[in-house]
Amino acid sequence: MTPPRIFLSPPHMSGRERELVDEVFASNYVAPAGPMIGRFEDAVGGVTGHAHVAAVSSGTAAIHLALRLAGVGAGDEVWTSSLTFIGGVAPILYEKATPVFFDVSPETWTIDVDLLARALDEAAGNGRLPRAVIPVDLYGQSCDLDAILALCARYDVPVIVDSAEAVGTRYKDRHAGKGALFAAYSFNGNKIVTSSGGGALASDDGALIERARMLSQQAREPAAHYEHETYGYNYRLSSLCAAVGVGQLEILSERVARRREIFETYRAALGDLKGIGFMPEAGYGRANRWLSIATLDEEQGAPSPEHLRLALEAENIEARPVWKPMHRQPVFRGARHVGGAVSERLFATGLCLPSGTAMSEADMARIVATIRAQWERRA
Repeated sequence: MTPPRIFLSPPHMSGRERELVDEVFASNYVAPAGPMIGRFEDAVGGVTGHAHVAAVSSGTAAIHLALRLAGVGAGDEVWTSSLTFIGGVAPILYEKATPVFFDVSPETWTIDVDLLARALDEAAGNGRLPRAVIPVDLYGQSCDLDAILALCARYDVPVIVDSAEAVGTRYKDRHAGKGALFAAYSFNGNKIVTSSGGGALASDDGALIERARMLSQQAREPAAHYEHETYGYNYRLSSLCAAVGVGQLEILSERVARRREIFETYRAALGDLKGIGFMPEAGYGRANRWLSIATLDEEQGAPSPEHLRLALEAENIEARPVWKPMHRQPVFRGARHVGGAVSERLFATGLCLPSGTAMSEADMARIVATIRAQWERRA
C-alpha cells in the first residue's frame, strides 16, 4: 500500500479561519470589499511594523504595483537577485523594463552586497543607474537590508524588497522588509501562513499605499460613475481570503517556531552524513525557515539532489530543487547578469525538503530514514 503523501509545504489551518470565514458570509461581503480586508491589512501591519498596507491578490501583484509607483518604465533597468522565483521578476517585464540579475552571497544566499556596490559605482560613472533594486529574502532569510539601503541611497535608487517568502522573518531588531520604500509579502497556499492566495504591499508612506490600493481597483476615481484618469489592475483580495489570512497571522509565531524546529531536526538527524550541508543563517537576523534546504556534495560522498529527490518521491515524499537562477532561464536568455557561480552551484547541489508545520514525528522519521538509506546503499 502506498504510504500517505508528505507534501513540501502544505497549508496548515489553526481552526480559527473557519469562524472568520463564517463571519464574512454572515456580513455578505464575499466580494473584494468589506471590513475583513481592513482587518487583514491591519494584521499584516502589526506583524511587519509597517504603517500602511494594501492587501492584493498575490505577492507578484504587490511587486508590480511597487514598480509602477516607483516610476519604472520601458527601457529602465531593474536589478534583482538571480536566485529567486519568477513571480518576483515577471513584473519587471510587465512594465517593459530590463532585469539585470545579481549573484548571491554564499554566506546568506541573498544578493551579494559587494557585487551590488561595485555595479552601482560603475553604473553611476556611466550614467546608467537602475530605476530600482529588488533584493530578495530567499527561503525566509532576510537580505542585508541596511547595507543595501545605504548603497542605494547614495544614488537615490529606490529599494523594493521581495519579502514574499519572509513573513515572520526578523532582520536585526525588526521584521524583514521594514525600512525599504516598499516590501512585498506573499500569502500563497505554500507559504508559512496563507490566505489561500493573496499578498500585501507594505510601506511607511501612506500616500503611496493609498495610490497602490486605487491602482489595484482598476484605478477608479472617487466619482459616482466609473471615472478613470489612468489604467489600473484587478488586483483586489477577496474578503474570504482575507479572513483566512487574519486567522493564520494569529498563529504566525507558532508556525515560525515549528519551521525552525523542523530545520534543526533535519540538521541533527542528518548532519553526520558525508557531503551534506544546510542553508546557513545570517548573523544579522532570524530566518523563518520557510523551507529546510540541504546541499549535497557528490565529491564528498553524497548522492545527487535528483537521485535523492527521486528516492523520496518513490516513498511518496515531495522534495524540490532549489530555484533555478533567473539568468539560466530560457525566458531570460541573453539577459545581463553580474556573477552567477554561487547561484548556479546552489541550484546544482540544493534540495528543498518537506517543511510543513503539520508534519508528525512519524512523518519526520520516515523522511529521515529514506534519506539516510541513500547513504547506506552507497556505502
